[in-house]
Amino acid sequence: MSDLQKAWAKNRLGTMPAETWEEEETDSVPEMSEHFDDDSSSASSASSASSTGTIIPSPSQNLFARPQGVPRGRTFHPIPWTTYFERELFLHDETSPQSPRTHAYLTSPVGQGPLFVMHHGGGSSGLSFAVVGDQIRKRLPSAGVFSLDARGHGSTTIPEGQTVDLSLETLAADLFTAIQLTRREMKWAELPPIILVGHSMGGAVVTELARSGRLGNAVLGYAVLDVVEGSAIDALQHMHTYLSTRPTGFQTLETGIEWHTRSRTIRNSISARTSVPSLLSLEEKSGDTRPWKWRTDLAATKPYWENWFVGLSGKFLAARGGKLLLLAGTDRLDTELTIGQMQGKYNLQVFPEAGHFIHEDLPEKTAISLVDFYRRNDRSALVLPPKVSELLRRGEKV
Repeated sequence: MSDLQKAWAKNRLGTMPAETWEEEETDSVPEMSEHFDDDSSSASSASSASSTGTIIPSPSQNLFARPQGVPRGRTFHPIPWTTYFERELFLHDETSPQSPRTHAYLTSPVGQGPLFVMHHGGGSSGLSFAVVGDQIRKRLPSAGVFSLDARGHGSTTIPEGQTVDLSLETLAADLFTAIQLTRREMKWAELPPIILVGHSMGGAVVTELARSGRLGNAVLGYAVLDVVEGSAIDALQHMHTYLSTRPTGFQTLETGIEWHTRSRTIRNSISARTSVPSLLSLEEKSGDTRPWKWRTDLAATKPYWENWFVGLSGKFLAARGGKLLLLAGTDRLDTELTIGQMQGKYNLQVFPEAGHFIHEDLPEKTAISLVDFYRRNDRSALVLPPKVSELLRRGEKV
């Protein structure tokens, strides 16, 4: 601390004991906790408080240290999946040799708590839902979270020599099988109450599974994040332009995370530090200065794009169970969903401050919406009147 700073502080804090403010001089900023949860805009710009260096006299911190707003030093350091999930699973149906070896993350529900089953969008992975799953459990400690890597994504693998089939029907069947294999793996007597949650491509997958009815009464409802049929199909013509702007690789994992936050693809640095490492794999080749490559070739998924989204709005409205649609803007609504919303056929919530990855940009707000959605559809909270036969058996008047 300079003599000028000490003189200024003594003048302002004249009656304060010297040991309160005369700390050891240092230029370092304390490292933030790994669990710091910034808001949707912190990835691209600091808050007004952190940028002005507000002075906060305290016995426990330097008088002239900046407030601990934006994490410094290891901002782009990856956060491991163990921070958010109890275990990882590798699920394979032994009766079907051609089925994938599905990689998934799980935190089991407690007691009669619900299981939030998550399905990511194209090019993402199961860790896309890590931070929002953690936020769900903070508000509903009995809840479980199951999030898988779809075939062709993350650490899920298919038999060697087999073509990656990303058709909607195949992805929905994979999700159903993974849920059943998890039930067997965890030795659950029956499936817990399920809330299906899907982002983008995953929204089409969970809608398809809900419409099929294969999970029976276990499904309380399903939530679709930032995808509707009309706008999705319109956006497909711009996909090649978007893909051409992406780097083909990165020097390190940290630079990959930094690109996602700087480009505002993911606007929450904690989410990016958690999910981005699972999107990249190291492919070391002589002379390649960017050895970290994309695990999923999004351009190669083009043959399935229309299959994912055509008819999505009708399926979403027709399937049984509670329905929730979370969007980043009302302009994304197509005609069919606009009419359905006016008729009260589903719940709609809009987060205009988020980008396409709503659940990663705003994990806390998304978690609040999902927990509220579960509570509105929780059948265990219903108290049904006794049946007439039960009243007669007890000798009561009808």
